Amino acid sequence: MKKCIILGNGNPPKKSLLNFLDSKGYSTLICADGGSNAALKYDIIPDVIIGDLDSIKPETYDYFYDKCKIIKIKDQYSTDIEKCLMYSIKQKFVEAVLVGVTGDRLDHSFCNLGIVLKYFNKIKIKVIHEKSILEAITGDVILKTVPGEIISLYGFDSKTKIKSSGLKYPLRNISLPFGKKDGTSNVALGNVVKLNIKYGKIFIVRDFNMMKQHGLF
Repeated sequence: MKKCIILGNGNPPKKSLLNFLDSKGYSTLICADGGSNAALKYDIIPDVIIGDLDSIKPETYDYFYDKCKIIKIKDQYSTDIEKCLMYSIKQKFVEAVLVGVTGDRLDHSFCNLGIVLKYFNKIKIKVIHEKSILEAITGDVILKTVPGEIISLYGFDSKTKIKSSGLKYPLRNISLPFGKKDGTSNVALGNVVKLNIKYGKIFIVRDFNMMKQHGLF
């Protein structure tokens, strides 16, 4: 299964996270434009840099010029992260972890979370920020957990129905429309949580550090 990391130009992840993901099979690093500046800082050579190249620093561009593929795409109707996702889909990657896609620009962060939904049917996407990991899910989902793990769920509309087992606060075929109701900080009771999501998709946010600690990622 082809898996990749897409490194954005937001708050850069720790180098140890990139190394951890590489050890888990995410061996291809795609930098979205200015995300390459963090790669240079960490002395990591990306496989490819993609974007309109308006945020890559000149010294970064010069350093990577003959070390990796650099693809300039001027299209202003898609973000650099989307350009990277479209490239990864074309290259038949089936899963992408997005890092460095959140930060001090709330609009950019919000946009990048929306991209998870936009490309939901084309590639499996996970977003890691600090100690949290987010992905969109639908249908029957079985999660391996540990007792006490915090699990948050967010729906988007009233038609999407959610059922759960294994959570401290069970969801009984209810909806979690954004802005009206949410499922922040539910708690896993045991080693398995089962979810059933009908008529739509939702975001799930888990404790990434705990998942790493217990071998759940």
